[in-house]
Amino acid sequence: MTYVMSDLHGQYEKYLNMLKKIEFSERDELYVLGDVVDRGPHPIQLLWDMSMRPNVYPLMGNHDWMAANILKKLNTEITEENFSTHLNAKWMEALSLWMEDGGETTLREFRSLSREDREAVLEYFSEFAPYEELEVGGNRFVLVHGNLPRFNPSRSLEDYDGIGMITSRADYGKVYYPDRYLITGHTPTCKIDEAYTGKIYWENRHIAVDCGAGWGLPLGCIRLEDLQEFYV
Repeated sequence: MTYVMSDLHGQYEKYLNMLKKIEFSERDELYVLGDVVDRGPHPIQLLWDMSMRPNVYPLMGNHDWMAANILKKLNTEITEENFSTHLNAKWMEALSLWMEDGGETTLREFRSLSREDREAVLEYFSEFAPYEELEVGGNRFVLVHGNLPRFNPSRSLEDYDGIGMITSRADYGKVYYPDRYLITGHTPTCKIDEAYTGKIYWENRHIAVDCGAGWGLPLGCIRLEDLQEFYV
């Protein structure tokens, strides 16, 4: 079976409970649409568990992208040659913004790792894909963290701006593809329509799966074969 969830935000226990609820096994596949890290208590534990499962496929989210870039900087040895440019004002501003947006828990857990394990985490970030296309149960799906900016139905997914895919937000009021579903995270469903607070959003061939787990709301998951929803 094929499952999709998003925006776990360090909610390691919810993630484990969801895997138990869907009876996730090595015969199944799970796509996580980004924002694995930040805000919640155990983002690195969550990343580590995902990295150990060959049938879990991560997509890049804006929080993952920011964390990966900052942690790579912090993990680089400072020398006389790079001292003046490595931790400049622009980088310190990015670090401050990340801390304000929930990066503290990710940084704390990352710093507790051995150097070898830190390198493994950074290497795992490099495996995060910008998007996925699937055909399951007679339906076609496009999976992306945030949006397909400046959408054109004839445009190849490879031609979209990668940063825009993880930072911009979908227009849930319009149909993107008449022949497939666009599955996204990034925007909590309660901000799309209050009627969908804590639930997966369905409208206009959109399926939005960020139910707000990072803000204390349920973690949602959808099975693509029969479009059944699960919540923890």
